[in-house]
Amino acid sequence: MGGQITRNAFYDSLGGPFPSTSHRCHHKPKRCLPIQYGSAGGPLPLSPLLFHPNAKGSQIVMDLTQKTVKRQASFCNAITFSNRPIVLYEQVRLKITKKQCCWSGALRLGFCAKDPSRINPDNLPKYACPDLVAQSGFWAKALPEEFANEGSVIAFWVDKKGRVFYRINESSPMLFFSGVRTAEPLWALIDVYGLTRGVQLLESEIVPPDCLRPRSFTTVRSSSLRREADDSRLSVSLCDLNLQQEDGRNAHNHSHRHTLHLASASTSSTCPIPQNSLNSQQSSLLPSALESDLHFHQLRGAHIKTLDEQTVARSEHAREERTLVFTNRPLRTGETVFIKVTKSSPARLGSLSYGVTSCDPAVLRPSDLPYNPEALVDRKEFWAVCRVPTPLQSSDILGFLVNQEGEVILSHNGTNVGMQVCVDNSRPLWMFFGLHGAVTQLRILGKQASHDTN
Repeated sequence: MGGQITRNAFYDSLGGPFPSTSHRCHHKPKRCLPIQYGSAGGPLPLSPLLFHPNAKGSQIVMDLTQKTVKRQASFCNAITFSNRPIVLYEQVRLKITKKQCCWSGALRLGFCAKDPSRINPDNLPKYACPDLVAQSGFWAKALPEEFANEGSVIAFWVDKKGRVFYRINESSPMLFFSGVRTAEPLWALIDVYGLTRGVQLLESEIVPPDCLRPRSFTTVRSSSLRREADDSRLSVSLCDLNLQQEDGRNAHNHSHRHTLHLASASTSSTCPIPQNSLNSQQSSLLPSALESDLHFHQLRGAHIKTLDEQTVARSEHAREERTLVFTNRPLRTGETVFIKVTKSSPARLGSLSYGVTSCDPAVLRPSDLPYNPEALVDRKEFWAVCRVPTPLQSSDILGFLVNQEGEVILSHNGTNVGMQVCVDNSRPLWMFFGLHGAVTQLRILGKQASHDTN
């Protein structure tokens, strides 16, 4: 599987198993009773609920208290479990401590009937949904994205009928999903996915069962259910480019709904960028000196031609079929690569594809390169595929920076567009471009080294 998004992750977000009926508790909820750990008169002498120290995804970093976890890179490989079984009606309470807006999709929450101590962490899949829940004894679902805000407290629990409920910041309980087997021990399952990057376990509480009596629920109208589904925005990565639009003709419409987290861009002494009359007012400045050691790789799509000592890539096919090109070397952390659009066709729709990969282009063949760049994420290497979120035209200049945190930051005509995607920069990463839509020719202008580089 690749690094950015998979078709399964996309369809998981669509399908869901959305409950056939969704309910909300409308009466005033009763106050939840805190668990009394080890008290003499308490009915539940339980130890504090912590994260399991060993059964965790490869990108999870855990603090010494086992109460806080953080995903260190990428958007997946961050499945975690509780250190002990939960009891029925025990609220697993989480506080979101870190949100990273370059992804879409949020926490996946649920339960498992398999003791995490018997789970080999190397065998954990990248995703709780749909990969882990496809296995017997695992149940989970994506939290609606609009609830995944820093500081929010999410509580979820299972009742004796196998129904899973959740609440946000002490709101009324909402039915999440059902079908959990409660005749066997259950551990909490928490996938720190997508835009949720860090969570903290809070003290568990018991929700009184009589708060959830069936007569206290009313069915939400189907129109409201559809609205909730729409508002969740699906659990799709920010850089998903409409997997259903294989021809790429409508990709220019996809990304304006996303919020970009702006980051400051470093600049040095500058000189004016040549601009056409349409974009000169929005342009800023290029660095005064660019290093010219970066070129396009010899490996390229069948319908791409490289010119001028591998610094220019030109599409040679009107139907935009195989038009991928790569950099001739991996990117260096902190350097900014500047690319100029030297030819465009206003009659064609769509924008420029780009991304980064841990796959050395030298091991690929032209026949390995698909028409649709998003298909690359199904390969075993890390692939992150995006599109430039704004329309491009001739003379536009793009800057691409991968910083120490693995954030890819885009600039357009000298203006900072913001963080576009998060990547795993613990390994060498090559950059690639797909000449789709209006862009038919690119030139590598050069790169600016990081100020921290010696």
